[in-house]
Amino acid sequence: MCTKVLAALLICLFPLCGMCGIYGYVDNQGVYHFTNIKPTRKGYQVVVADRPKMVSAKSISNVNNDRYDSLIFQHAFNHGVDPSLVKAVMKAESNFNPQAVSQKGAQGLMQLMPDTARLMSVQDPFDPDDNIRGGAKYLSLLDQTFQGNLELILAAYNAGPNRVREHKMNVPPIEETRNYVRRVKDYYNKLKNPNER
Repeated sequence: MCTKVLAALLICLFPLCGMCGIYGYVDNQGVYHFTNIKPTRKGYQVVVADRPKMVSAKSISNVNNDRYDSLIFQHAFNHGVDPSLVKAVMKAESNFNPQAVSQKGAQGLMQLMPDTARLMSVQDPFDPDDNIRGGAKYLSLLDQTFQGNLELILAAYNAGPNRVREHKMNVPPIEETRNYVRRVKDYYNKLKNPNER
């Protein structure tokens, strides 16, 4: 069976969304071997090309994008945070782009600043699992710090906890922060009540 036919068969059997590349080789007995893990040994050929790592934020605009749901639920549960809140923050911060970098240097899905990432023990801010874990852990810390006050939690996530304290435990009078709080709350409500418009 030729490689093109096998590639077509693999494309039909496996959905391309969320799939990395598929590599294959033929051994001395003529048996085909396939893997979705990038091989280190020689002899493998690309059967199905890897999806590009960069994801355009414009290409994913749905609030209820489910690509990272399993990681969101896992880390939200582990840190006692509402998964819908983690997802709403992710939507507002990076629009589900794991490679996003802000002008101020915030990185990844949850747009963690380098100091925050270090504080949350994040090793690779561009790794979705590591980034979401760090973001959920940080939201949990802010939840404890601001005693469950959603507006203050979000304001602190955007502007930093010190800014909230400086303004006597109120949302700082910063237009970007106030817009951010409104936007995340809107996404959060849509995720919590998907049937309402």
